Amino acid sequence: MTPPPSPVSRFSPLPALIPGPLAAHEAGVAPATIRKWVQLGRLTAAGKAGRAQLFRLEDVFAAERDASRRTPSGMRGAGPAPA
Repeated sequence: MTPPPSPVSRFSPLPALIPGPLAAHEAGVAPATIRKWVQLGRLTAAGKAGRAQLFRLEDVFAAERDASRRTPSGMRGAGPAPA
């Protein structure tokens, strides 16, 4: 006979919230980029710790993927494209 699943195993773990500078490091962008994405509405903080905004890593990666689709490859973070 198989034992019943433990109550804890039925719930998925809560996503970790990380501060902006660590989120930037994990996504390979500058902390100012994280702040800009928030300002532009492309990324939303999931919480706060004092004055620091906290982010879900999956949200940061989604914003980074979106930004890389908007920018020609190889030009990420290089500023506006020449006309």
